[in-house]
Amino acid sequence: MRQLVLPVCLLISLGLTSTLRSAAPAAHDRSAQARAQPQVEPQDAGGYATTPGAHVRTTAASAARQRYGVAIVRVGLMPKDTSQEYEITFWNSIKDSQYPSDYEAYLKAYPNGRFAPLAQARLARLRAEASKPAAASAASATSAMHPASNPAAAAPVPAPAPTPAPPPASQAKAPPPPPAPPAAQTKAAPASAPPAAATAAATAAAAVAAKGNPAISKPGPHDIQDCPSCPVLIAVTPGNFTMGIDNDDVSERPAHRVTIGHSFALAKYAVTVAQWNACVAASACPHLSTENNASPNAPVRDLSWDDAQQYVKWLSKISGKPYRLPTEAEWEYAARAGTETRYWWGNDMRKGTANCKDCGPPWHVEAPNDVGSFAANAFGFYDMAGGVWEWVSDCWHNSYKNAPNDGHSWDEPNCQTRVIRGGSWRDGAGYMLAATRFKYDSSVRYEANGFRVARDMK
Repeated sequence: MRQLVLPVCLLISLGLTSTLRSAAPAAHDRSAQARAQPQVEPQDAGGYATTPGAHVRTTAASAARQRYGVAIVRVGLMPKDTSQEYEITFWNSIKDSQYPSDYEAYLKAYPNGRFAPLAQARLARLRAEASKPAAASAASATSAMHPASNPAAAAPVPAPAPTPAPPPASQAKAPPPPPAPPAAQTKAAPASAPPAAATAAATAAAAVAAKGNPAISKPGPHDIQDCPSCPVLIAVTPGNFTMGIDNDDVSERPAHRVTIGHSFALAKYAVTVAQWNACVAASACPHLSTENNASPNAPVRDLSWDDAQQYVKWLSKISGKPYRLPTEAEWEYAARAGTETRYWWGNDMRKGTANCKDCGPPWHVEAPNDVGSFAANAFGFYDMAGGVWEWVSDCWHNSYKNAPNDGHSWDEPNCQTRVIRGGSWRDGAGYMLAATRFKYDSSVRYEANGFRVARDMK
């Protein structure tokens, strides 16, 4: 059957355009403005755009589709929770990156994506720039081996003038404080107030942050450590809580009561680089990017859900305990730490309580802080907000409709898309909410993704 082609003049007369453009939102700022979905913008006054397979909502557009074989949609928001939305979110999170691994991760996830040509171009540019220092070093070595015959060219370079000693401490001026980041726009808060324990922990957060990155604390009297290489765990008793939040994000709805009817233990910190490297040394885990995993006390990152499974399998073997990833419900139960508020410390963002780009110092654009750099929540867990996204065991579902209410993992056969929780150091303050959730391909590594472990208390 011959395909009908719309004449340009007819398109113009109908006030239509055959070009669909998407304006991507800021990927990692969940404020009311930034969380708007990509828009379909018109190129003329007609206010329509055409796209294959789009949902037709008007009688005129439906008639045009039947007659000409194209779908016509009124300009507006793209449907929420679509593959296009997640691709755009991914792209916006890396589009200004200077790390080749970010573009490699995008191309692996979306080899034929809308930004694939741009990702390939930037990847090639970054690789070319990375090779320049090596070429310059080689040229310097060649010059040293073959000095110039011209005496003037071989003349020594004058030594730089000595740098004056710094003034005494009493005379030195403190550097000006960094400008405060803009306040995060947040959604309307629920009426409940934070418990006293959470308020006290949040008050201590600024003091903890001011001291820099402390070393990981030794196991306390109530902590659990099954082996020298094992992460420190905290036992969590059964209880119930409200999971999710009724807001504009359908994936976090509906808020529902969940009863954790079993005791479990969860890692006090995200798995660190040093802990991961112990698994690598045992030939049980793959080598990861050293570019993204330099500090031994930093959360290990740039790994997939499948990689995390290898680690818990190894941990179970050497400890004799049933290690696993936490379920999504267990994770949120521990993150909330007995609260019903937006964040574990209350309903408003407080500077110095989490490792994110809008959360105040200490913060570094290149990498997350070492684990334990901020105050623990009321249950004793560190870095449940920010740092790195954390893999959980559950398969991704678009909402909590029909979700289990007993705290067990919500899985599906042959699931390829898994849940990540908590936000990362790259994200805005709006992602630090206890209810925040996102999805990722289980086999794809991304430099902002890490994990913490759990095990049953049997």
